[in-house]
Amino acid sequence: MASRNILVVDDEIGIRELLSDILLDEGHQVSLAENAQAARDSRIKQRPDMVLLDIWMPDCDGISLLKEWGNAGLLTMPVVMMSGHGTIDTAVEATRIGAFDFLEKPIALQKLLKTVTAALKHSENLPKTEMNLASFGKSLVINELKQRLEQISRTKNALLLIGKKGGSIELCARFLHGVDTPWVGLTEYEKLATAPLELLEQARDGIIFIDEVSALNKTEQKGLQLLLTKAEKYQVRVVCASYSSLPQLAENEQFDNALVQALSVSTLKVPALNDHREDIPDLVTAMANLLVETSGSNYKSFDVAALNALRNAEWPGDLAELEAVVQNLILSSLEEKITLSDVSRVLEQFSASPENQASKLQSLPVNLALPLREARDDFERFYFQHHMAVISNNMSKLAEISGLERTHLYRKLKQLGIKIKG
Repeated sequence: MASRNILVVDDEIGIRELLSDILLDEGHQVSLAENAQAARDSRIKQRPDMVLLDIWMPDCDGISLLKEWGNAGLLTMPVVMMSGHGTIDTAVEATRIGAFDFLEKPIALQKLLKTVTAALKHSENLPKTEMNLASFGKSLVINELKQRLEQISRTKNALLLIGKKGGSIELCARFLHGVDTPWVGLTEYEKLATAPLELLEQARDGIIFIDEVSALNKTEQKGLQLLLTKAEKYQVRVVCASYSSLPQLAENEQFDNALVQALSVSTLKVPALNDHREDIPDLVTAMANLLVETSGSNYKSFDVAALNALRNAEWPGDLAELEAVVQNLILSSLEEKITLSDVSRVLEQFSASPENQASKLQSLPVNLALPLREARDDFERFYFQHHMAVISNNMSKLAEISGLERTHLYRKLKQLGIKIKG
């Protein structure tokens, strides 16, 4: 087996050294940690392929640390628990939280090697680190949001999530997504009009997520109504997102009133980031960890003043803006610890004075007297041409900025009459 990086966490130096010698003899790289805090640091900086984790440690027990990693989306490596006072209940609890296996001390050599081999093989099938609602902090606002979602998860009812663009609506929808069940995320809505039953078959026993339901045209709205009436038969939950007021759109005859009523049966408002600022330090840490995990960037911690500045800042772009600021800080800060001056520098790049914002709004070449669809086309044309000029027509980058799949992006540019220059 190829050499892998294994983290051994135990407060007894004799056990750490014994396990280290055995694993080094097997050709693995080994990192050692004598307590939970050292294990946290090593988990982030070394990104081990597996962890041997003692249950009884002086600063934090191994079960609590395992749960902490699970809640933060950091269980992307197999963890094998170790204990000299193990019980069946403890082993079951560890496995339920996410441990791969449980070893009782003293650990027999063959049992150790067999478990390590199986765990490393299992690591190939583990999910990648990603943001999830569990890493959103512990504020009353977020705890109540999770409780409401837990309550909703016991049914298969359709759900309308209302919130800010760039916020956590999709993470809420993902919270309802069962393991090993289909997830059909719609960003192109034509299929609602042409093949709604095909969508239901594709999502059977899972979730259909419609990002921005207010963007549906009349035919697509009729397709969604059909889909809602048939969803129960396919055991599909339909989750719709809206960043606009559907009742107001219905009042202006831009959205079907019956569909508004159907979606209003189960509606949940998703709080904006500014509504739970106390969670921002936890969110920043989770985002920084995610970036380190997925991009291979060097880990950098945030000092208290930096975290306080981020917590007290305004976030008109919600979660997406915070994530962009954190990425900028990780990639552009020169020291190992991010300070208040780093945060001030980056926040200044993201801010604009009210005068500048007003002048930018007035300079948009959109005739507000036009019907909505035509005005929207004008805005989208301006939006894409602006970004194409900034990024020198890099289509991969444009797809990333706009949040559109490449095929949908090319179709949209063609529809708007925008030529793609080489």
